[in-house]
Amino acid sequence: MTTVLIADDQPLQRFGFRMLLESQDDLTVLGEASNGGEAVRMAAELHPDVVLMDIRMPGMDGIEATRRVVASGGRTRVLILTTFDLDEYAHAGLRAGASGFLIKDAQPEELLSGIRSVATGDAVVAPSLTRRLLDAYAHHLPSGSGTAVLAPEVDPRLSSLTEREREILTVIGQGWTNTEIAGRLHLAESTVKTHVGRILAKTGSRDRIQAVILAYDTGLVKPS
Repeated sequence: MTTVLIADDQPLQRFGFRMLLESQDDLTVLGEASNGGEAVRMAAELHPDVVLMDIRMPGMDGIEATRRVVASGGRTRVLILTTFDLDEYAHAGLRAGASGFLIKDAQPEELLSGIRSVATGDAVVAPSLTRRLLDAYAHHLPSGSGTAVLAPEVDPRLSSLTEREREILTVIGQGWTNTEIAGRLHLAESTVKTHVGRILAKTGSRDRIQAVILAYDTGLVKPS
């Protein structure tokens, strides 16, 4: 059973999400929050698998709430809801540690699939779309780490990676899927999955999206 916390300042929106989620045998709603502060508090109390997080809420917004939920170090993952697919809010949400984002007018099956994917550690946003998003705002918003970008050969976050793992992290940052990596680097797809898992573990990346951001932050990938 995947547990969900709904964070949205619109009661009707929360009601709609709850009705949809509770129609599924494998999803259950633990609670509802009407602002970011409530979302942070309830996430700490209830430990949901996923927080469905609106961005624009009164008081503490969804970006800061996401940052605090992720910083707590728990297993809870955040799925951001946004109005536009390429805006500064979605970018900031990914930088804050969200595992992905969906458009608010997504089809019900997309939302359900997104929640299930985030709960299992997958990224909801396609790597290529993540790269376009980062490219669009890399020159306008600061890194979530607040640290300067170091050359890849000296950045300590990459020090534990093998040469092959660094190569695969680079192409992940360029938007390649596992299938594309396997075909272009002449590897079995199962081998690629193993490499990706090791990269995430060694770099402390929560999911593939965070690995893409790491590739940018360390200079392995340059904004186009």
